[in-house]
Amino acid sequence: MSQDALFGTPDDREPGASGADSRGSAFFRAGPGAPLAARMRPRTLDEVVGQQHLLGPGRPLRRLVEGSGEASVILYGPPGTGKTTIASLISSATGQHFVGLSALNSGVKQVREVIDTARRDLIHGERTVLFIDEVHRFSKTQQDALLAAVENRTVLLVAATTENPSFSVVAPLLSRSLLLQLHPLEDVDLRGLLERALTDERGLAGRITAEDGALDQLVLLAGGDARRALTYLEAAAEAVADGASMSVDTVRENVNRAVVRYDRDGDQHYDVVSAFIKSIRGSDVDAALHYLARMLEAGEDPRFIARRLVIHASEDIGMADPTALQTAVAAAQAVQLIGMPEARLTLAQATIHLATAPKSPAVINAISAATEDVRAGRIGPVPAHLRDGHYEGAKRLGNAVGYLFPHDDPRGVVTQRYIPENLDDAVYYRPTGHGAEKRIAEFLGRLRRIVRGKK
Repeated sequence: MSQDALFGTPDDREPGASGADSRGSAFFRAGPGAPLAARMRPRTLDEVVGQQHLLGPGRPLRRLVEGSGEASVILYGPPGTGKTTIASLISSATGQHFVGLSALNSGVKQVREVIDTARRDLIHGERTVLFIDEVHRFSKTQQDALLAAVENRTVLLVAATTENPSFSVVAPLLSRSLLLQLHPLEDVDLRGLLERALTDERGLAGRITAEDGALDQLVLLAGGDARRALTYLEAAAEAVADGASMSVDTVRENVNRAVVRYDRDGDQHYDVVSAFIKSIRGSDVDAALHYLARMLEAGEDPRFIARRLVIHASEDIGMADPTALQTAVAAAQAVQLIGMPEARLTLAQATIHLATAPKSPAVINAISAATEDVRAGRIGPVPAHLRDGHYEGAKRLGNAVGYLFPHDDPRGVVTQRYIPENLDDAVYYRPTGHGAEKRIAEFLGRLRRIVRGKK
């Protein structure tokens, strides 16, 4: 079985094969021609920046990196936060047989071969550390193949994922591992990393310097991603002559724009959409526009965004501003008609309208309460005078007999039973005092009293 090219070197032995030892950080070693981000990967725990909530004294991850931890771990976090770095440090610290696989090109057969080899090595006192990158891309069957080996500690599993493990990793594997969440790096950590890369022999070795503003711009564009920060630094540095200083303009000319992390099929999709809707509900128009821009920049389907706005117009605004639904529906139609990039204006207008509109949950509360009664069996027969009378023999059955036509009354409303008999006290729609619902609330009580014949 061939090791993954991302981690292997020509001399690394295959599981169970003779030849060079696959211990330590050989799987992660970067040559002089490797990208800057690979060359600058920390070699010791002291070089790691950020993640102190996991790497502090006595924490499980620190114990694992220092070679004394026993529990398998799943490292969950966005790209460039140190998942692969931590795996490389664990490989160095344990001094044990280390195997690296990528879920992109490894299947059940490869996993089982690794486990079989690990079981034989364990008999001779050698434990295997198995690193799996992109574990969320493993199928359920592939993940299940790991369960017994992890539970029996045949292997020490270190798995990395950028996707929420609650959705992408099977529950049995989660329960057998420590789930450790890595956070995007703070600005101060990224700046320190960039400064080190400028002077370190593995990095730019002092070939150039950088203005403070240039470093600030790189930090801003990196968005908490160490790999991206170093990649951008390397791209900008190529345009700077030896001995010169990198300026803000150099960065802007060589790094066009920040890359928005947003997977349309992953948790970022749901997180950003959730934040978008909650910002509109909370009437923070600026936050709502921010999340709208993130979705659009990342290539989200504008029709999806439009559908969410239509739903939100009824769910969280409703009769407090009946025109919100009209605006949202018009926006959805306009998106279909004109497409991107112009549709971003339409979506922005609808977002602003909904975010600044008065809010009311009365519509969703009303239909939810009515649905709850129906599901509980509180339905009752339709009153006879409301039944369909447009067929021969209807009157003989008493259908549509005695129905009072509201337009015949000067008030436009009459006392008449509409709701089934066992629901006389049902009150589903409860308007708030916000926006247009304030006016509805003022006459709804009187309306109900007339209809139901109550004083």
